[in-house]
Amino acid sequence: MAQAMLKPSLQGEIEADVEIKAPATKFYHMFAVRPQDVPNASPENIQGVSVQEGEMVRVGTRVTWNYVLDGKPKVAKDRIEAVEPKKNMITYRVIEGDLMKEFKSFLFTIQVTPKQGGPGGVVKWNMSYERIDENVAHPETLLQLCVRMIEDIDKMILSKE
Repeated sequence: MAQAMLKPSLQGEIEADVEIKAPATKFYHMFAVRPQDVPNASPENIQGVSVQEGEMVRVGTRVTWNYVLDGKPKVAKDRIEAVEPKKNMITYRVIEGDLMKEFKSFLFTIQVTPKQGGPGGVVKWNMSYERIDENVAHPETLLQLCVRMIEDIDKMILSKE
């Protein structure tokens, strides 16, 4: 009798919810409208951000992120897949760069929900991906970098309030 072999899933999804004290719309604005300001807030994690093609807040716009992961400089070239200003949500698809050496597909979705009855809110950072094979680790260290970046951006926005 033949046995069925279960193939481990190469697809995955991880996310983090991070409380912020800064206004949700200002935080969202940083990723949707002025991502080039992110390196000023989190220089240890993000070295540079540049819009390559199109304009921010538009689906199809291409953005290049230079970041440091595990002490090594990396590059991600992304395309904006979805923008929902009323929900403070933006989705980026990685189309080129270091992540594409280990992943067939990689999506980042950032949604900032305002706190009811007060300042601040919650940043939900979601990563949906497909690894090229089971030897590729899930991107937990990248998620940790994103959490540190969220905390840095929160501090920068608050310092300007």
